[in-house]
Amino acid sequence: MNARNIMSKPVVSVHPDTPLRELARLMLNKGITAVPVVDDNGAPIGIVSEGDLIRPERAAREAWRQSWLEVFAEGESLAPELLDWLHSQSHSARAIMSVPVITVSEETELAEIARVLVAHRIKRVPVVRDGRVTGIIARSDLLRVMAANKADL
Repeated sequence: MNARNIMSKPVVSVHPDTPLRELARLMLNKGITAVPVVDDNGAPIGIVSEGDLIRPERAAREAWRQSWLEVFAEGESLAPELLDWLHSQSHSARAIMSVPVITVSEETELAEIARVLVAHRIKRVPVVRDGRVTGIIARSDLLRVMAANKADL
């Protein structure tokens, strides 16, 4: 069994210039925990996770740990430390995306995907074909396959 068999699709992705508030709303509305950041051709150039949104810098982290995503997405009052960070940085996905983005192909076997996730200490990996994102696989996708006894990793 390979990536093509279990990947989630279509993939919700964003442009590097997507504002952080819009990114937070998108993640909340779609019920997802990360999005690939893609260039104009759909090639992955980074990834933004909930963790990236809540760790803009150490001083701001403690100030908005509680209900961080809802507060950010709904426009409620933000902690002064976070506001300082937002005003000093670009307000886009580019400012916080994790790079380089680790990817797998549609043909990558599940055991190799599991190895990649563990080796890179990541929770999900975009799937690419011809340099473009076609799907995404999270650790939970691998667990679903294992639980259904469809494959051993």
